[in-house]
Amino acid sequence: MKAKFLKNAMQKSAGPQPDMHIAPIAGTLFGLLLIGAILGPILGAGKAPDGLIALWLASWTLAAVYCLFGLKVASQWQKVVILRLGKFNGLKGPGLFWIIPLLDTAVGWIDHRVTVTPFSAEKTLTKDTVPVDVDAVLFWVVWDAEKAALEVADYKSAISWASQTALREIIGQMSLADILVGRARMDADLQKIIDERTTPWGVTVQSVEIRDVVIPPALEDAMSREAQAERERQARVILGESEKQIASSFAEAAKAYANNPTALHLRAMNMLFEGLKEKGALVIVPSSAVDTMNLGGLSGMVSIAQNNLPPETK
Repeated sequence: MKAKFLKNAMQKSAGPQPDMHIAPIAGTLFGLLLIGAILGPILGAGKAPDGLIALWLASWTLAAVYCLFGLKVASQWQKVVILRLGKFNGLKGPGLFWIIPLLDTAVGWIDHRVTVTPFSAEKTLTKDTVPVDVDAVLFWVVWDAEKAALEVADYKSAISWASQTALREIIGQMSLADILVGRARMDADLQKIIDERTTPWGVTVQSVEIRDVVIPPALEDAMSREAQAERERQARVILGESEKQIASSFAEAAKAYANNPTALHLRAMNMLFEGLKEKGALVIVPSSAVDTMNLGGLSGMVSIAQNNLPPETK
């Protein structure tokens, strides 16, 4: 598989090839001119000398061939690089244009739309020697068709390779933690490096986006356990802080009740009242508290309150 990939890459890097496709309008004109070349001698049979008929056939056939190979049509988003006898002659398009067959060659149809190129770096070591697989997407556009066709053999393959090597370079300079939390910085660094390499080719990089970062499963499990342990530690710390705050509140309450027995007595009665008003509640108190806190009167008040409740709430 790797040998096949390298073979295809070498074939792509062989340089721009002459364009041999025929525009539909050129094929139509070719057919019409051939029909005219054939109908002319038929309609003029016996009326024109043979030399004139031969000249008619030759001229119409040459015109048909010229239209077939000389008429080209470029789409709105295309620029065509024209070489004349091997030298750069200019850019054509978009729209209808003519070339001189045998002298001119359309070697590159450059697309000026934004192109998306996915690339990846497999099993690349980070700064802290962790192997990771990173997938990314490159958004780029050709701003100079002449440079894209003449400065590099195959600008699309070159962009792909430059992006992959830049991604490996960035991964090697960052730790795993920085890669996982610093994707925005990674995107910006990649865009800068790739753009510097592709600018001489007439290509500008609009943006780079990291799609996915894959780490080894064993490391992923270890990081998950570490995160869980960290959350448990934080939960225990928060619980301890809560206990300290509760203890501090109780200490302040004790100071308030220390010199105010009436307030303490009312607080105790309120706590007992809250417990007795719940259905099915059972409260056990020392016998000495009955006289001290007047629990008999309090219980009677609770009973009266429960009897006065609506039937649906009992």
